[in-house]
Amino acid sequence: MMRLLLVEDDKLLADGLQRALRAEGYTVDHIDRGDLLVPALEAGAFELVLLDLGLPGMDGMAALRTLRQHDKKIPVIIISARDAIDDRINGLDDGADDYLVKPFSAIELVARIRARLRRREAPGNEILHVGDLDVDPERFSVTRNGEAVNLSRREMSVLLQLVRHRGRVLTRDQLEQGLYGWNEDVESNALEVHIHHLRKKLGSSLIRTVRGVGYSLGEGSE
Repeated sequence: MMRLLLVEDDKLLADGLQRALRAEGYTVDHIDRGDLLVPALEAGAFELVLLDLGLPGMDGMAALRTLRQHDKKIPVIIISARDAIDDRINGLDDGADDYLVKPFSAIELVARIRARLRRREAPGNEILHVGDLDVDPERFSVTRNGEAVNLSRREMSVLLQLVRHRGRVLTRDQLEQGLYGWNEDVESNALEVHIHHLRKKLGSSLIRTVRGVGYSLGEGSE
C-alpha cells in the first residue's frame, strides 16, 4: 500500500480524490495549505505528492520550490486548473515530475501515479528479487519459487517497505506510517499481526526482529 499526500484546498474535489485513490488501494492524507507541504512530508513517510497550485498559505509553485530546496526527491504531480503552456513548463522546470490539468479523470490520475511510482522502483527491472521471492510492486503480487502467494494489501505494504530498505532496520513508527493515514485508528498490535502473517506465508526467517528497534529483512533474503 502506497501512501500519498494530497495538497488541495477544494474540499469537494479533495474528498472525491481521496475516495477514488483509496478504492485503488492507496493510503491518502490531505492538507489544504501550501505552507504545510514540507512539514507534512517531514512528519510522514509518503511515496508521492499530488499538488494543487492555487493554495492558501503559500502558492503551490512556491511550495514546490521550497520542497526541492530541502532536497526532497519525492515525486510530485501537479494537479491544477492553470492550463497555459507557460504554467506547465514552469511547473516541470521547478521540480514537478508531471502536470495534470483540471478537470481530469480519476482513471488518468491513477495511471500517472502508477507510472511515476513504477519509474521510481527499479529502472528497467520492475520485479524485485528477494531470496526465493519475486515481488511485483506494480501488480501488488508475490511469488515464492514460482508459486503465487496471496497477501493482503497491508501485508504487501509491510513487505515492500522492508524490501525497498533492505540492509536497514525500519522502526515500528516508520512501518506504521507507511500503513496508515493520520486519521486512521491503529490497534496496538496491528503491525505484529501483519509481520506474523508474512512469516507464516513466506517463511519464518524472512523478517528479522531487532529487539527494541524494529524489523529488517532476515539473513538469506538478499
